[in-house]
Amino acid sequence: MKQLYTSWGEKLKEEMKVGKEDLAVLTEYPRPSMMRDSYENLNGWWDYAITKQLDGEKIPDIYNGKILVPYSPEAALSGVEHQLQPDEYLWYHRELVLDRKKLDQGMRLLLHFGAVDQTAYVYVDGKEVMTHVGGYLPFTLDLTPYARESRADALDLVVKVKDVSDTSYHARGKQKLQRGGMYYTAQSGIWQTVWMEYVPALAIAEVNVVADSDHGKVCFTILAQGKNETNELTDICENFTTNAGLPVTIRIFASSHARANIETPHAKIQEISGKTVIAEYKDSTIIRKKVESSDNPENSNLYLEDIVLEIPEADRKFWSVETPYLYDYEILLGEDVIYGYFALRTFTKEKDKDGIWRICLNHHPIFMEGVLDQGYWPDGLMTPPADAAYIFDIMGMKETGFHMIRKHIKIEPERFYFHCDRLGMIVWQDMVNGGRSYKDWYVTYLATVLSFLQIKSNDRHRKLLSREDEAGQREWQQEMLETIALLKKHPCISTWVIFNEGWGQFSTKDMVTLARRADDSRLIDAASGWYDQGCGDMNSFHNYFFPLVIPRDPKKNERVAVLSEYGGYSYGIPEHTTTEAIYGYGTYKDTESLKAAYEKRRQEAMRLIPQGRFQYAYRVFLQQFVFVRFAASHRVGGTFGGFQTFCFEDVFVDKDGGIHAQCQGNGVAGTRINPENGFFGFHIKVRVKYPVVYFIDKNTHQFYTQHLKNGSK
Repeated sequence: MKQLYTSWGEKLKEEMKVGKEDLAVLTEYPRPSMMRDSYENLNGWWDYAITKQLDGEKIPDIYNGKILVPYSPEAALSGVEHQLQPDEYLWYHRELVLDRKKLDQGMRLLLHFGAVDQTAYVYVDGKEVMTHVGGYLPFTLDLTPYARESRADALDLVVKVKDVSDTSYHARGKQKLQRGGMYYTAQSGIWQTVWMEYVPALAIAEVNVVADSDHGKVCFTILAQGKNETNELTDICENFTTNAGLPVTIRIFASSHARANIETPHAKIQEISGKTVIAEYKDSTIIRKKVESSDNPENSNLYLEDIVLEIPEADRKFWSVETPYLYDYEILLGEDVIYGYFALRTFTKEKDKDGIWRICLNHHPIFMEGVLDQGYWPDGLMTPPADAAYIFDIMGMKETGFHMIRKHIKIEPERFYFHCDRLGMIVWQDMVNGGRSYKDWYVTYLATVLSFLQIKSNDRHRKLLSREDEAGQREWQQEMLETIALLKKHPCISTWVIFNEGWGQFSTKDMVTLARRADDSRLIDAASGWYDQGCGDMNSFHNYFFPLVIPRDPKKNERVAVLSEYGGYSYGIPEHTTTEAIYGYGTYKDTESLKAAYEKRRQEAMRLIPQGRFQYAYRVFLQQFVFVRFAASHRVGGTFGGFQTFCFEDVFVDKDGGIHAQCQGNGVAGTRINPENGFFGFHIKVRVKYPVVYFIDKNTHQFYTQHLKNGSK
């Protein structure tokens, strides 16, 4: 396989060659939605080792070498380029230098991992202290007790990683050990930024901001976590305050778009004092509506709920793709100060003047035209070679005319969504799929046909949908809720996409209900592609091969008709492909033919937008494929799930109305195809007994079968 590099990757590769020890990678503040004045980025060179599973309980005495964090060992930019196998452990090691002065002042030390794929075991000074399962979500470890116990000036940090990839039910996206086709190189280990920060004993852990755009009101809910020697939240508060209680201040500022400065990620913090305050909340006494123990027995949680600020009407500006206006805010809680942002905007489904359901931004219909963004780079795999790579991609898509991204079964670092927020790019966020190995014959090939025929399939067939493990169902459900909690703070996200094409799909209606409870401010695409269960806000279609089957009457349909995937055309640019084989649902030899094919398809779809309908490029079913099913004892090569595909080429009509096609298939010779009784029927020769031929009524699109005997109809 040929290794390709981006321009940022080339620069990084040269720095790696000269052996630069303090190599700085992805140094930008990793959480722009909740910033503090200082943090320590831990990206860079770590020790690594790879051991077999039998040796997985013992921390290595000797490491194999250095790995560049946060690039997975499979990525070229890691400096390792090793595919981790299910029977192997990946080990990381480094020292964390402590600031004893801050610890003596009563501050806590938090260690943050952006994402570690799949299961991470964290060791501090040789003791296992934490386990986290899930390769796409962040997690945090409070290092304070270990730092105070240690007499040294540094902590010894070890992370052990186990990744079984697509051999189990864990969420994996499009990663596969046997890459190829639409599946990408499986990767493992640390693949997002690792960082640590010192926070006060009582510190803000989460902020939920809900903006009521219609009335200009903004509701804040703050979660603070505290810890001290007595483990009592009241005592913590008294450590900072007098009898007056714990002061809380929230300020909202008119945006100066300081966040747009790419080169200086801390510009927002540096300029905050010079901004105009347009709304402010102050309370010198602590507001306690709910105080409870957290999952960590050493911590207590403080909730400050329903703090509402109103933005003056003259200062109300709405976020849109053309003018992505962001409001900055500052929260002071005791000794803690954080900075964040929000937007006034609303995504809804509403009927237009003709009674057709439309997606609306700020109550105005918006036709979302975008790309299926899968977020892979040749040199960094799921990790970008630089923060600027995100900006390059987003701006490139906007300059091409797109203003929407469907982030396909992957959760990006928050930097990505921050750039979408400030650059005006709408995001449809997929949940990351999981489940056992997918049965392509069922969730892809057969599902495509059934969707075209408008034959509904339910999601109760757990084994066929690769979701028979109850533990896997529980894990996926929890990760869905954590994904929503993590990303709902970003204004750019308009839609939660719950399932994609039946990959690990289950209990769809229940999952939609849970997602709606977690966030009722977004639209929901319950089942993108097929296996639609009639729930969510959209009737979502994928189109690659068949004529489009659309809702019979868009005015009666209570959901928005959405063409959520189509095209898939490919053109392999010389010197820009990693393999000789080009994957796609149509391949082209030059950019002109590729552009023409896409434009044809797009125009056909655009003509039906006023009616709430879409149009596919392909019109003749027989130009695509017909299925012939054989008895189990008579299956022949090239079948999938008992079905054999016969591809028809060079379709033409003779003077008598007969349809002719060259048929390609194992043991099949194509001949004249005759319309009989309004059907697309055909003569066909086969070398097995008693096949069943499936064909379509050309007028009603009804599905019919015909038994063949002696190889002919």
